[in-house]
Amino acid sequence: MNKPRPKVRLSRALGVPLTPKAVKYFEARPYPPGVHGRARKTESDYKVRLREKQRLRAQYNIREAQLRNAFDKAAKSGGKTGEALLVDLERRLDALVLRAGLARTIYQARQFVVHRHVLVNGRRVDRPSYRLKPGDVITIAERSRAMDAFQIAAAGGHTENVPPYLDVRHQALAAQLTRLPERREIPIVCDEQLVVEYYSR
Repeated sequence: MNKPRPKVRLSRALGVPLTPKAVKYFEARPYPPGVHGRARKTESDYKVRLREKQRLRAQYNIREAQLRNAFDKAAKSGGKTGEALLVDLERRLDALVLRAGLARTIYQARQFVVHRHVLVNGRRVDRPSYRLKPGDVITIAERSRAMDAFQIAAAGGHTENVPPYLDVRHQALAAQLTRLPERREIPIVCDEQLVVEYYSR
């Protein structure tokens, strides 16, 4: 087996596969990397909460400052802070490009947005953190559609698990956020209450 890549090591450290390639490594070695990876250790409450926060960050591929800002906003929402946090993060443009099957990984989705391949309501948006509202439509720029990655997407290559809050037309390379997601529909491995406790300490 080839040497695992950094994202594979991160996947094993956090206990969640972050890319399709990481899945096979993760299934073969579902324990943290390193010589002590298999050893069971008693972890402090702080470490458990820290890892959960890192898990969430990694799955959305965001910086600490971005997650902190999203948490602060969620804490003022008046609802359940953890759920509000995940709903807000799920409205990110790069996350929805991934969920719609227009990209294979969150890293590729971010790259597509930054490189100006993605339109929202017909206007080019190059900020992965851009939040969509219900009714907003994502499309791929006309000049970008011939790229191999988008040809694969148009053929339905990454659309096994499109969530119910998205209406996706694969061949048209278009997706609409029809409503806000519910927590149970968001395909993120995370105990968001531990993230809330981490930031509330």
